[in-house]
Amino acid sequence: MRSIVIACIGLVLVSASSSVIAERTLDSLAVPHIGARGRDAFQVFISAEEHRAFSIAPGGAWAWKGEAESTEAALEAALAACQEQTEQRCVLYASDGGVKFDAAAWPTLWRPFKSKSEADRASTGIRRGDRFYDLAFKSSSSGNSSKLSKLRGKVVLVHFWGSWCPPCRRELPELSKLQLALGARKDVSLVLLQVRENFGSAQQWLARQKLDLPLYDGLDDDPAQESLRLADGKIIGDRQLAKVFPSTYILDKHGIVVFSHAGPIENWLQYLPFIVDAATNSGK
Repeated sequence: MRSIVIACIGLVLVSASSSVIAERTLDSLAVPHIGARGRDAFQVFISAEEHRAFSIAPGGAWAWKGEAESTEAALEAALAACQEQTEQRCVLYASDGGVKFDAAAWPTLWRPFKSKSEADRASTGIRRGDRFYDLAFKSSSSGNSSKLSKLRGKVVLVHFWGSWCPPCRRELPELSKLQLALGARKDVSLVLLQVRENFGSAQQWLARQKLDLPLYDGLDDDPAQESLRLADGKIIGDRQLAKVFPSTYILDKHGIVVFSHAGPIENWLQYLPFIVDAATNSGK
């Protein structure tokens, strides 16, 4: 019998025969973080031959394997295929017996968080486990100069966007919902940095949309600029930080990257439990 492994970077193939999982409701809409392609693949997974397993990771990576020799073999292959796509930890969502998802453990998958001494020794970069670049920017309210390192002690969501960017414009209402859900928390900060346009244009667009989001200026009012300034005065190209726009990084309380995402996120509220966990448990 042919063994198949399907991952989000591949094509969705339909098994030749069907053996539907008889278990509590298997609803593709309930699978967290995966997009439309993942939901379609999950429907195929439900009808695939045993043995099978479907794995997921925070941020939207997924993979499944069907027609394996055993459930354990299916799980191992699905986890490996998922892990090839992401720095986040992949976990089992469902297998032959139905949904196996540990919802309580899901928001803890950004762990383990680094200690201060480990964070101080971390490389500077954009990968998970790196200390993110110490960007310089101006406050939207006071115009005073600041930098990311001043926000250590807080979980920081750094978001690169532009009002000229259609996917960015579609995503910002979702970020606004996240900010509202965070409420008055003092241990989480959102830092939105516009790219390739002046601060005034970005601010005016937000105002027209009635979006009250924390916009900071990192471009010195030069709309042609394709770079950002670091706290030490050096310049870094915006594409070194964001290969596409929008791009987002979430930093723990020591400034360590715990999550990143290139492109828009369709439901930021799904990340609220992760952010709260990082705010509660990082920085120690």
